[in-house]
Amino acid sequence: MLTMMNKPTEPQMSDNRYTPPKSSLEDWAKAAGKLMKGKPVDSLKVQTAEGIELSPLYTAEDISGSATKDTLPGLEPYIRGPQATMYAGRPWTIRQYAGFSTAEESNAFYHQLLSEGAQGISVAFDLATHRGYDSDHERAIHDVGKAGVAVDSVEDMKLLFDGIPLDQVSVSMTMNGSVLPILAGYIVAAEEQGVAQADLSGTIQNDILKEFLVRNTYIYPPGPSMRIVGDIIAYCTEHMPRFNTISISGYHIQEAGADAALELAYTLADGKEYIRCALAAGLDIDDFAPRLSFFWGIGMNFYMEIAKLRAARLLWSRIVDEFNPGNPRSKMLRTHSQTSGWSLTEQDPHNNVVRTTIEAMAAVFGGTQSLHTNALDEAIALPSESSARLARNTQLILQEETGITDVIDPWGGSYMMESLTSQLADRAWDLIVEIEDKGGMASAIETGLPKLRIESAAAKRQAQIDNGEQVIVGVNKYQTKTPDQIEVLEIENSEVLKKQLDRLAEIRIHRDEQQVQTHLKDLREAADNNSGNLLDLAVIATRARATGGEITLALEDAYSRYEAETRTVSGVYGEAMNDDQSWQDLTTRIKAFTAENETAPAILVCKLGQDGHDRGAKVIASSFADAGFRTALTPMFSLPKEVVDQAIREEVHAIGVSSLAGAHKTMVPDLLAELKAAGADHIVVVVGGVIPKQDYGFLYNSGVHGVFGPGTPVTVSSDEVLSLIEARTSLTRG
Repeated sequence: MLTMMNKPTEPQMSDNRYTPPKSSLEDWAKAAGKLMKGKPVDSLKVQTAEGIELSPLYTAEDISGSATKDTLPGLEPYIRGPQATMYAGRPWTIRQYAGFSTAEESNAFYHQLLSEGAQGISVAFDLATHRGYDSDHERAIHDVGKAGVAVDSVEDMKLLFDGIPLDQVSVSMTMNGSVLPILAGYIVAAEEQGVAQADLSGTIQNDILKEFLVRNTYIYPPGPSMRIVGDIIAYCTEHMPRFNTISISGYHIQEAGADAALELAYTLADGKEYIRCALAAGLDIDDFAPRLSFFWGIGMNFYMEIAKLRAARLLWSRIVDEFNPGNPRSKMLRTHSQTSGWSLTEQDPHNNVVRTTIEAMAAVFGGTQSLHTNALDEAIALPSESSARLARNTQLILQEETGITDVIDPWGGSYMMESLTSQLADRAWDLIVEIEDKGGMASAIETGLPKLRIESAAAKRQAQIDNGEQVIVGVNKYQTKTPDQIEVLEIENSEVLKKQLDRLAEIRIHRDEQQVQTHLKDLREAADNNSGNLLDLAVIATRARATGGEITLALEDAYSRYEAETRTVSGVYGEAMNDDQSWQDLTTRIKAFTAENETAPAILVCKLGQDGHDRGAKVIASSFADAGFRTALTPMFSLPKEVVDQAIREEVHAIGVSSLAGAHKTMVPDLLAELKAAGADHIVVVVGGVIPKQDYGFLYNSGVHGVFGPGTPVTVSSDEVLSLIEARTSLTRG
């Protein structure tokens, strides 16, 4: 009885639901103001690199007039995803971009990837292959097998896909300049495997405009290059209905330094140019548009990257609508994404696992159809087997353990995300209109405008990192005093080169040489006369065992090999660093050196070999110039002797080698030997870029005076280069 009397009374539940008290923005501002301690609430707003003001708070009013707020997945304009059920029906495809050394080694790696959960193959070719050189060409030998797989002929392609059923496995090939011999080799390898062209599925990148913008692995001038794009679209539309003829790439635009608005605008402007190209080839918009695909880079700006993919689908639907398609699928943007390579750091590299995971989640929340996740060691070298497995497992964990795939576009209706999507779309559209006013992307590229905009963005961002405005954990804040040691994969170039040379010799011994030359002549004449289909003729030549380099040379005879004008931006880095004390100290020292020596310290920044990534070289050249150095850039793809000749001609004090593709151990010693042979070994040589610490000793022992790894602030590298020049100048005077 006592127990009953002491039992607490249970609260009586009301039938009415709880109704929160009404509040207003004024109420919020008062509450926030108390926490701000006198600072205005507006100070919480952030100005993004894209010129968009990011507010700390969003409400229904921010999307009241938005075109994005009431859309559904699988329906125009596809903001919430191209498919009605998205990942709830089928998760995104897990891809791993891989290729290294020989075709045999890459093939073994592909088999392993497929057995461990990968659902498609993405092939990385070496730089010699990208640039249309056989492995025995003098401009290629240093790069053979270093940053991708070497493919000289259909025999290499057959080994690459040995035991992989090409009628069942989707193959993506990142190839642009040398797209004709590579796609022809894939087609013939499949034929000899017993697979018809109509049964092939996958994607060829075939995005040559991006190469002229940023990546630089072009071969022919823009006009002939666009003709090749059109011929490939026409051929595949007729013979390969399951194969995507273009993957229009924003990835490399972002990696070159573009912000999200620039990447979005320029990628879609490229796509619009390809539509015009295909229409000019006589195709109907609905014949090819449903098989165009896109490829985006996904960086660390989490909200912006999600908004970018959503805005891309909105704008692409709007662009294609201008061409009056009859099939709604023509307006549907499909995309592959890859986490950023540029965001990876050499310092504290295990942090890269976190970065890649965050970027992968942004790609997924944005609605990508397939995804590649970069490995933690790719800021240092090619990914090791264990790091590649961890990168792949990152996607498996997101698919299998998180529940993320259970909901279609969970960001739909978010005040912030819908507002950001709309603002980013508007900003990108303005940039697209600017390109259209220039006559389209092909014409705009000739003016140099888009390239300079990207390079300005890259220089500004580097300055923001160097002055600490943009935090990179482990690089410019929270540095560790006990750096991790990472075991890196190293490709022994000499062994790969020997195998490729032997295979080329074998092919040339056993083929019908007269037949090969006849087919190459037909290809050359078709290019000269603007007749026939170049992919069709390349397939015929490949069946006869013409090599990739021979097919490229036949077209080069007709079209020439393109050489871009080298330019840099001015003042962007220096303006952002004006208030930095170390920068002020540096410029003062340079002024003193210039006064004492009656000339500014001079550096020639060079790219050796066939690596076209020039972001680092351009940033260094422009930032050193802002500091007061006299700077010059070599043409892309220079040989060591050509660099030395230019260095002597321009009377520089130093040569700075930018290396990102692993050829520093072969080409830098050659450069030093050429300097010595020319009696110019008084010139200081420094090397920067993606260089494993284990290679520093080799470079110093070879005669290099300074090595700067990824993440080195410009203020540090320029200060050290100046000290080296001062010491060498003093020694020379003495």
